[in-house]
Amino acid sequence: MLKTTGATFLAIATSFFILHFSPPPKSYYHSLFISSSLSDNASISHHLRTLTRRPHVAGSQANAEAASYVLSTLSACNIKAHIVSYDVLLTYPDSRSLTLTPSPSEPPITFDLKQEIYEGDPYADVADEVLPTNHAYAKSGSVVGPVVFVNYGRVEDYGTLKEMGVNVTGTVALARYGEIFRGDIVMNAFEAGAIGALVYTDRKDYGGEGGDAKWFPDDKWMPPSGVQVGTVYNGSGDPTTPGWASSEGCERVSVEEVESSGDVPLIPSMPISGADGETILRSIGGQIAKDNWQGSKDAPTYRVGPGPGVVNLEYNGKQVIATIQNVMGVIEGVEEPDRFVILGNHRDAWTFGAVDPNSGTAALLEVAQRLQKLQRSGWKPRRTIILCNWDAEEYGLTGSTEWVEENRELLASRAVAYLNVDCAVSGAGFHASGTPQLDDLLKLAAQQVQDPDNSSRTIYEQWIQSTESSLIGRLGGAGSDYAAFLQHIGVPAADMRFGAGYPVYHSMYDDYTWIENFGDPMFHRNVAVASVWGLVALRLADEEFLPFNYHSYALELQKRAEDLENEMSDKGITFSPLFKSIEELSKAARKINYQKKEIKEAKGWTSMWRNDHVKLRELNDRLMMAERAFTDCDGLLRRPWYKHLIYAPSRHNDYGSTSFPGIDDAIENAKNLNTAESWHVVQHEVWRVARAVKHASLVLDGKLT
Repeated sequence: MLKTTGATFLAIATSFFILHFSPPPKSYYHSLFISSSLSDNASISHHLRTLTRRPHVAGSQANAEAASYVLSTLSACNIKAHIVSYDVLLTYPDSRSLTLTPSPSEPPITFDLKQEIYEGDPYADVADEVLPTNHAYAKSGSVVGPVVFVNYGRVEDYGTLKEMGVNVTGTVALARYGEIFRGDIVMNAFEAGAIGALVYTDRKDYGGEGGDAKWFPDDKWMPPSGVQVGTVYNGSGDPTTPGWASSEGCERVSVEEVESSGDVPLIPSMPISGADGETILRSIGGQIAKDNWQGSKDAPTYRVGPGPGVVNLEYNGKQVIATIQNVMGVIEGVEEPDRFVILGNHRDAWTFGAVDPNSGTAALLEVAQRLQKLQRSGWKPRRTIILCNWDAEEYGLTGSTEWVEENRELLASRAVAYLNVDCAVSGAGFHASGTPQLDDLLKLAAQQVQDPDNSSRTIYEQWIQSTESSLIGRLGGAGSDYAAFLQHIGVPAADMRFGAGYPVYHSMYDDYTWIENFGDPMFHRNVAVASVWGLVALRLADEEFLPFNYHSYALELQKRAEDLENEMSDKGITFSPLFKSIEELSKAARKINYQKKEIKEAKGWTSMWRNDHVKLRELNDRLMMAERAFTDCDGLLRRPWYKHLIYAPSRHNDYGSTSFPGIDDAIENAKNLNTAESWHVVQHEVWRVARAVKHASLVLDGKLT
C-alpha cells in the first residue's frame, strides 16, 4: 500500500484548491474594467457639470470647493484620499488698459478687453467671476510704441522681418497664437528689442473660414471677442522655490531673483481677442507680409509695419502667495506596495475648464469608480496605484512639480510610470505620446477598447488609419504635468487624449455647453479615454513582469541620431560614440527580453515551490530604473531643472518636443556663432548623451563593469 506523506498531501490539497477555488486571473479584471457594465457616461457627465459650474482658477475659493468634490468622490470609492497643500507665488490682474491710435489724424480707440456673454448663456450669472483677460506672471508696466506684426512670434519669423529690413526695436510686437508657447512669444519679442507684446487669436486658426462662418454657441469656433489667456512663465513649479518644494516655512528667492532667472518676461504683455487684433492689424502699414503670414480669405491684408498705428499698453498685476491643493488617492498594492503606478490630471482652470482640464478630471473619477467596482469583485493590485489631481498646472505645472520636488528621492526609487491625461476630450480621434518603452503597452490597450465613434473597430484601428506621421508622439514639450516626472527625475511617462487642439482653448467659452455640443455630445469619448488610461495603469500595476520594451527606445534613438548625423554631415561632428551606446542599449534590451522569457518559461504549476520572486523583482527594477539613467545631475545647459538628456522642451518653444535637446540647443547656438568653441560644445553634448545611453544599457544589463 502506497503511503501518503504530510508534504505530499499538502501539495495535492494545495493543487486542488488552486484549480477549483483560486481567484480569477488579473486579465479577467482587466477585461471587466473596460466592459460596458462598469463604464458610466452619465456619471462622467455629472462630474464634468459639477466641476465646471463656476470658474475656478488656482488659489480661488471655487477651486478649493472643486478639490473638496474630488476628495469626497475618491473617498466614496473607498480610496484612501488626502490633500497635500503648498503655498506658492501666483499672479492676478489688478488693472489693465489698451489704446490704439491708428494714425496721427485719427482719434484713439480704447478697447474694452471683455469677452462677451452670448444670448442664452447658462453661465451668465457667474461670468463676472472669470478673471479679466491677462497673462499670468506678465511684467507690470506701461509702454507706448508703434506696432509690428510678427506672425507667430517664432525665432524664424523675426529672421524674416530682419531680411525685410524691419526694425523691431522700440515697438510693440503683435503676434498671433499658435505654433509656439505664449511665454516664448513674449520672450522672443523681448530678445528682438520689442518693448511690449500683444497676442491675439487669428480667425484663420481659431475662428473658422469664410464670411459666413459661425462661432460658439452656434459652432465650435472662437467668438470674435474670445481671448486665450494663460501663463507666460517659462519655468516649472513655484518661481520662488526653484528646485525645491514650497512647503511651510521654506526658503524663497526674491522677486528680483525670479526676474533675473530668465523664466519670466521682462516686457509687459497682454492677450487680446481676434476682433481687437484685426482692428490693430488694419492700422499697420509698411510692407505686405508673406503669403503664409496672411489671415483668412476675408481678412484685411496683413502688413508688417512698424506703425503708423501706435498702442498704449498698461498692465499691473498683483503677486500673491496663495495656497494650492493637490488631491491624492492611494490604492495600496498587496505584493509590491513600494512600487507606484501614478495617474495624474490637473483640476484648476483659467475659466470654466470643461475641456482643459476637467474632461480629464471627470475621466480620473470614472477610473476611480471602476477600480472600486473591481475591488468589490475581489481584485487587488499587485503594485500601489496613486491617483493625483493637481492644482495650479495652468500657472506653470506648479502642483505636480512641487509634489515631485518634495518626494523626489522616494519617487526616483519607487515610481514605475506616470500616466497623464489633461484635456481628455476636445473632439474625435485618439492621440497618445509617451516614452518609447511604453509603445507596445499603449498600442495593446488601444486594441482592446472600442472606438467611441465607430463600434465596428477598435481605437487602435482608428488610430493607425488617421495618423499620417509616427503613431505615438514623444514627451519633449513641457505642456502638462508629466514634465516633472519624466524631464526632472526620469520616470517613464505617457499622455493621452481624444481630439487635437480646440478653438475656445483657455477662453470663457470652454464650458460644459461647448463640450456637450461639440467636444463629446454623448460622453462616449470620455468613457473611452478612461478605459485606455485605466487599462494601461492596470497592466503596469498587476503584471508580474513590467510590460516595458526598451528595444523600441533603441530604435527611436537610432533614427534620431541618424537624422542629426545627416544634418551635421559638413560640420565635423562625429556621432560614433552615440551610435556605439545605442547599439549597447539595443543588446541590453534584447538580453533582458530573453531573460524575461526564460523566467516565464520556467514558471509552471510547481513555481509555488520555487523562490524565483527575487529574480522577478530584480529584473523589474532594472526595467523601471533604466529611464532614470537618461538623466544627468547637471541638467541641460542654462536649464538645469531639465535633467533628461533625451526628452525636454525646445529652448525657444516650451511646447516643442525634441529628442536630444542639449545637442539641439548647442547646434542652434553654434549656427549663430559659428566659432570653433561653439562647435566643440556640440561635440561635448553628443558625448553627454552617449554616456547617458550607455548608463541606461548598464542598468538594463544589471551587472557591474
